[in-house]
Amino acid sequence: MKRILSSLALLVGLTACSNQPATPVEAPSIARFSDCIHHWYLVHEHDNTPRLADDDFRAIADNLIAYQNEDGGWPKNIDWLLVLDTDSVKRSMSAYEGRSTFDNRNIHPQIDYLARVYQITGEEQYRTSATRAIEYTLNTQYPNGSWIGWEDEAIAFNDGIIDGILRNWKDVLDGASHYDWIDTPTRERIRQSWDAGLQLILDTQYRRHGERTVWSQQCDQQTLQPVGARTYELPALTANESADIVLFLMSIEKPSAEIIEAVEAAVAWFEKTKIEGKRIETIPMPEGNPEDRAIKYDRRMVDDPAAEPLWARFYELEDDTIFLCNRDGIKVYSLDKVWPERRIGYSWYGTWGNEVLQAYPAWKASLNQ
Repeated sequence: MKRILSSLALLVGLTACSNQPATPVEAPSIARFSDCIHHWYLVHEHDNTPRLADDDFRAIADNLIAYQNEDGGWPKNIDWLLVLDTDSVKRSMSAYEGRSTFDNRNIHPQIDYLARVYQITGEEQYRTSATRAIEYTLNTQYPNGSWIGWEDEAIAFNDGIIDGILRNWKDVLDGASHYDWIDTPTRERIRQSWDAGLQLILDTQYRRHGERTVWSQQCDQQTLQPVGARTYELPALTANESADIVLFLMSIEKPSAEIIEAVEAAVAWFEKTKIEGKRIETIPMPEGNPEDRAIKYDRRMVDDPAAEPLWARFYELEDDTIFLCNRDGIKVYSLDKVWPERRIGYSWYGTWGNEVLQAYPAWKASLNQ
């Protein structure tokens, strides 16, 4: 009932401010929360807790404020649409679990959402929350332009961390209306942050014999060279994160010569490394996988002449050889050699490069306009 009254109050308020009839308000999209929500249900698989409607933007934004940490960031892997006692959820987390992190596409989506809700409502608490998160983001950037993820101090391209943050900054600097409220000094800091982050992306594109290729998941803070993360994530070129980075670079209007060179090289790499005529098939196994009866399905690569091109998650730095890896850190070279738990629990192959190759012709044509 309170939520209904709140919505009616907003409608009345909007009408009072104008002689025109009130029009429906378009709720901000929750699409950028999908990774956090997905990870919540990996842990709470059978959770049937009531959820807010996707368009209940006030209540969702109120949830974000309630879960925000003192430092201005947020813990990861929460379904922001849950109707739960916030304090109980936070008490259930250890200090380690509850700390702020950009991991799993976190914090930058909340900034964007809160800014849009503030634009709709004009209510100061949403602006204040977004401002605190912007400060957190600016203050946690490393001098080389990077941000880190969850498990170590490496430069983190995994989970869209750096390109996700820079997409927010791009909106600010491009004059997106939902960021109109940001003051001039903060805009200047965002400009400096953008410049450093963009240069970091260009500097970390892996060069083989002097030629640009694509990116690794993580890089060393000092050398900017690829490093490993978890035991099965060895130093490598990665199609997944690289696709996000290339699409981000393509979104920049009037790109510099260095950005154009970076995109051209990456597109050539995606074209060269695509796998055609194959797809990944998921196989239900009601009786359990023979290798691990607790696992009820499996994945395998099969022939399919009509399939979209695929790319592997990892490629050798030296020569683009595809490899996979088990939790023991030992490389294998086919999906069936990966242990069942990792075979189904990790995206070893995907169609990541297709969007890059599809976007390239229009991007190329735009350079001459």
